[in-house]
Amino acid sequence: MLENITITDITETFTVFSPKGRFEKINDRKTYGLSFCNEGQITYVHNGTKTISDKNHAVILPQGQSYTLYGNKTGIFPVINFTCTELLCDTVISLPMDNSEPFIKDFDRLHSLSLFGNNRSEIMSIFYHILHRLSSQSSPSRVIMSAIKYLENNYQNPDLTNTELAEQCNLSEVYFRRVFTSCYNMTPKQFLIDIRINKAKQLLSEGALKINAVAINCGFSNQYHFCRVFKQKTGLTPTEYMKQNSIYKI
Repeated sequence: MLENITITDITETFTVFSPKGRFEKINDRKTYGLSFCNEGQITYVHNGTKTISDKNHAVILPQGQSYTLYGNKTGIFPVINFTCTELLCDTVISLPMDNSEPFIKDFDRLHSLSLFGNNRSEIMSIFYHILHRLSSQSSPSRVIMSAIKYLENNYQNPDLTNTELAEQCNLSEVYFRRVFTSCYNMTPKQFLIDIRINKAKQLLSEGALKINAVAINCGFSNQYHFCRVFKQKTGLTPTEYMKQNSIYKI
């Protein structure tokens, strides 16, 4: 997302003091914004999706969109407002960071330069450097890693949804699906089915559970659905697979 954008202008750099309990509605944001957190925590809500800004997550604030924010913890939030040539995002985007301190230092340097004239080239250079480092730290696979872990720990839940997975990453469901599909060349639903089928193969080979119990343990709502999906994926019914792959124990 950040690798190939062309910045046309940095319109403002400033620091926001956000007290606990602060509530604010932003209407039709005039520019994009990149916000870091020195300390504290803010929750942004856009179209029903919550996104957290804290010391481990920078956020991109969308141009032309309206959203609300709530101060969960009192803190300091440096902000860089900017414009670019292409559509960057249409919702609040979370960008994971290992360590916010280098970004805060870059912001301070950029902000100091912006107070004086004839520094545009250096300002732009610093900002591109910030974007490059953010992009490196928030590569697509890392952005959705928390969803992968959640999915692996909760595949038994037949009601598991993309909404839950997206919330684990502080992403909108639409953006989460786009990133996930780009990383794995399949949708989250297809990825989940593969996990369930692989677990079912293991349980069927062990032979300790009946087919209905295997279906339930692997997150299928009923035995019929499990048998249909299993045959689509393996070419065998669960019974056939169990007979061909039984693990005989001594």
